[in-house]
Amino acid sequence: MTAITPIDANDVVIQKDGNLVSDMGGEKVMMSISSGKYYNLGSTGGRIWELIAEERTLNELIETLATEYDIQAEQCRDQVVAFLEHLSREGLINISRGV
Repeated sequence: MTAITPIDANDVVIQKDGNLVSDMGGEKVMMSISSGKYYNLGSTGGRIWELIAEERTLNELIETLATEYDIQAEQCRDQVVAFLEHLSREGLINISRGV
């Protein structure tokens, strides 16, 4: 397994093309066309997926989600980073180094 560089606050995240996403009872379900794998993103993961349809920094994601879900930014950061790292390992997103 390839090691993943930790995601920094100013790193930019965006979806990769080639995934079919459907809303199933309030949760997002996705299929990767290239791998044929299915993913249940859940409701929060689905919201993150929606937000990264356009380039966003990790900080922008955390700020938006912490406000929407009324949680502490640090708790939000831990969960968002873990989710993004999983998506990155699966080849579903692009992460580029911010300034």
